[in-house]
Amino acid sequence: MAATYDDALFVFEQWHERIQRRDAVALSELYTDDAVLESPLVCRVLDTSSGIVSGRKEIDDFIAEITKRRPADDALPSLYRSDQFHFNGTTLIWEYPRDTGGVDQLDLVEVMELQGPMIRRHRIYWGWRGTEHIIANAVEKVTAP
Repeated sequence: MAATYDDALFVFEQWHERIQRRDAVALSELYTDDAVLESPLVCRVLDTSSGIVSGRKEIDDFIAEITKRRPADDALPSLYRSDQFHFNGTTLIWEYPRDTGGVDQLDLVEVMELQGPMIRRHRIYWGWRGTEHIIANAVEKVTAP
């Protein structure tokens, strides 16, 4: 099923709103039952060798963990974005830029393939600031007593 501009706008607005609220259940509801999510954060959060989660249970578990573990906004701001996104009828893309005009944040690009108003495939690309955060987290886990 194709997605419309209104579907893309809905996902763009709702994904951001729900992650800001740390509402794992509502966020998970944006994904199809057979969705696939890819991010280097998957490895860090779930202690797996793969950065991929697939299907309802894995996605629900991952989203529950990231919403629970996300640092406070003043400790690690990472949710500034403009109101701009790109959509080509299937793929929705937007950026959380590193430079927010005064505060550095994790730099991410969200790429989502939509099926109607739902996410079928989600890839999260991390920039240099974000990957530094992931590396520091991995080193901390290895060196912790």
